[in-house]
Amino acid sequence: MTPASPGGRVVALDYGSARCGVAVSDPTGTLATPLDAVARPATRKGFNRLLAAIREHDPVLVLVGLPISLSGADTAQTTETREFADRLAGFVDVPVELHDERFTTRMAQQRAGSAAEDSRAAAVLLEGWLDRESRFGPDRAI
Repeated sequence: MTPASPGGRVVALDYGSARCGVAVSDPTGTLATPLDAVARPATRKGFNRLLAAIREHDPVLVLVGLPISLSGADTAQTTETREFADRLAGFVDVPVELHDERFTTRMAQQRAGSAAEDSRAAAVLLEGWLDRESRFGPDRAI
């Protein structure tokens, strides 16, 4: 089953040490819905809340936004996010994939909605990924 096939939800995360935005696709892989953000995901309690949110949606993939600098270089936040994704991969039974998140926060700021900005950014990230998957297939390397 591919993530964009029926029954294949994808959960997207916009990781930050203060808050982690969360979004989920519909089973057909066409819509992204922002969910409640999770506070302090790097703490044990926050990480467990995040795991519960992920497992609740039974995804086939967890997508983590990778904050690469505008020049394409890694930053301290990039390193922290890679470490978070590696840790997360040890606790979920599905692949964890990193995806370039440049401009997602700016785009989320331009969207109205009651969801937290971090979760709107996760939805923007997921929408971009779903769009690319529908047009180009599973070429997922960063």
